[in-house]
Amino acid sequence: MKYRTSDLCDQYRDELQVADPGFINFGADPAFHGQIATLSVRQDFLLIKQRLATPGQGRVLVIDGGGFMRCALLGDSLAAMAIENGWAGAVINGCIRDSSELVDLEIAILALGTCPIRPAQMGAGEADVEVTFSGIVFRPGEYLYADQDGVVTSPNLY
Repeated sequence: MKYRTSDLCDQYRDELQVADPGFINFGADPAFHGQIATLSVRQDFLLIKQRLATPGQGRVLVIDGGGFMRCALLGDSLAAMAIENGWAGAVINGCIRDSSELVDLEIAILALGTCPIRPAQMGAGEADVEVTFSGIVFRPGEYLYADQDGVVTSPNLY
C-alpha cells in the first residue's frame, strides 16, 4: 500500500515528525515506507554492508553519515543487496554513487547527493541508535513514510 505524506500530514500532523527538505531520490521507487533501522557511521560502509546482508523485512535503513559529502555510503552493489534481502529503502545523511545504475533498481534511496569515492571498510559506527538530522530524530522501531513531497516519521504504523 502506498501512503502519501501530504495525506498523513493532513490527518496525523501532531503525531508526525517532518524532515527538512533536501533529499534526492536516486532509486526507481519514489514512494516507500517501513519500520526504521538505524546506523551512525562516518566515512565507513562496512556496517552498512553487514546490515543490508541481513533480512530487511520491509524495513527502511536510516544512515547518518554526518552529512559528509566527500565519499559515498551506498552504491549499486549495496542497493542490489538491499533488494535481495527485502529492505524497503534507505535514507542517507550523506552521498551515494553509481546513480545511473540506481535509477533502474526497484528500491528507494534518498540521499543528499553523489560522490564517486568509496569510503573505508573499518566497521566504525553504531547500530540501532537514535540519529538526528534533517531536523528530526530517527528512532529504531518507529515508522518512516516517504514520497516525492517529503519524509515523515511516526511511532505509529498507519
